Amino acid sequence: MARLLLAQDALLPPDFFTDAPRRVRLARRLFTLFAPRFREDNRGRKLSDRIRKLGPTYIKLGQFLATRPDIIGPAMAHDLTFLQDRLPPFSEAKVQRILAAELDNPQAIISQLSEPIAAASVAQVHQAVHAETGEKLAVKILRPGVETRLAAELALLARLAHWAEKYFPITRRLRPVDSVETLARSINGETDLRMEAAALSEMAENIGGMKDFRVPSLYWEASGRRVLTMQWVDGIKASDVDALRAAGHDMSQLAVRLLQIFLTLVLHDGFFHADMHQGNLLIGEDGTIIAIDLGICGRLDNDSRRFLAEILHGFITRDYKKLAQVHIEAGYVPDHHDVHEFAQALRAVGEPIRDRDADDISMGRVLAQLFAITEQFDMVTQPQLLLLQKTMVTVEGVARSFDPKVNIWDASEKLVGDWLKKSIGPQAVLQDMADNAGRTLRMVQRLPDTLQELERGAKAVQHMGQQSSDDRPAKTSDRLARVLGLSALGLALAALVYRFL
Repeated sequence: MARLLLAQDALLPPDFFTDAPRRVRLARRLFTLFAPRFREDNRGRKLSDRIRKLGPTYIKLGQFLATRPDIIGPAMAHDLTFLQDRLPPFSEAKVQRILAAELDNPQAIISQLSEPIAAASVAQVHQAVHAETGEKLAVKILRPGVETRLAAELALLARLAHWAEKYFPITRRLRPVDSVETLARSINGETDLRMEAAALSEMAENIGGMKDFRVPSLYWEASGRRVLTMQWVDGIKASDVDALRAAGHDMSQLAVRLLQIFLTLVLHDGFFHADMHQGNLLIGEDGTIIAIDLGICGRLDNDSRRFLAEILHGFITRDYKKLAQVHIEAGYVPDHHDVHEFAQALRAVGEPIRDRDADDISMGRVLAQLFAITEQFDMVTQPQLLLLQKTMVTVEGVARSFDPKVNIWDASEKLVGDWLKKSIGPQAVLQDMADNAGRTLRMVQRLPDTLQELERGAKAVQHMGQQSSDDRPAKTSDRLARVLGLSALGLALAALVYRFL
């Protein structure tokens, strides 16, 4: 797969190798020596056909590349969009067998099941009608045998990763084994549609207050491991840019909102849609962005969200020293490296692309510089961030398909800055105090009993004592409880102050 993509300049842009080290250029030449090279006028179609035959794991990579016309070119990106939802469907007989096996009484809810509306690498989608309410439904059904095929492909990738780490020590910094395990967890989540149903449910709760982003409603009673039944939603596919323009949508505003929605999901809840390519997004008549496939989702803990926000804010504000410090603090760069040298290297990447139109930026040169920096400063791959990094690149690619000149920094600046103020500023401290006040008060209420139990244990060990010494610990415990009680009261007051800020 990698040989095929590199030979077509579909994995990295051609100008990446212009500035890459000589050994990298030589490795690419040797690696692609016997790989087929397709003609310019049909290479996208032929590449799509080859990828389709390789299997679902490789189709996922093709779907990702389809979101990056700035890297592989608009013609090839267009051809690769066929991998998103236009693969060959499976038969009606298999559909009926799966429905009967997964649902107790599918006819009670699902009626008038249509031919496949969309067929992707893991599942296909049918339109149906709710048997009781008449509401339109979308019924997603897992491809027969896809679990076995995915497991085999992931096992192969795991063996290759182990082989690379064993025989090529230079790759250990990139942690291929851990990276493949992360990929496996995310993809395996797609083969149990109950997990996607749970993700839809959680996402719907999280975005309840958002007006410009939504997900379909869910029908638990007509869902199972291999069947997922949702509300049918109408909209224009995000891949159909001409139709979006014809419908009167402001494409620049749509690009900015998509970037901001993604950052809001990541920073606010730490739970985000991790497969936001054009095939999984619809645009409603009112401009609402609708996510229709949550088979792959990602999570970030509080520390990772803070580091992400500080890294983005560092680039936005051109504070390269702060940016370098955050990388070292997070452990992304070993602390034996000089922070000023690392900041200088980051400036060399960041400054040339500031205030320039997106279509004037050479992605190949940027990637080549980043590649050199990660090697120079021993940057270790963070598997827990792989889904985030992949999705950020995908979302940026979709946004640029809406508006090639979209400025990702301007779109992100206020949102990231406001989140940082709330997460690490004075308000965040008060919020932590508010969150912990109730817990602390409950602990204080139990403290005298806890101290007395400890004292009784100590007396049992000593086997002796006088009445005066018995009174002293009790008085001490009372004083300590009063002090901690006052502290808890302070926390409670801080909580009240915060609520009314």
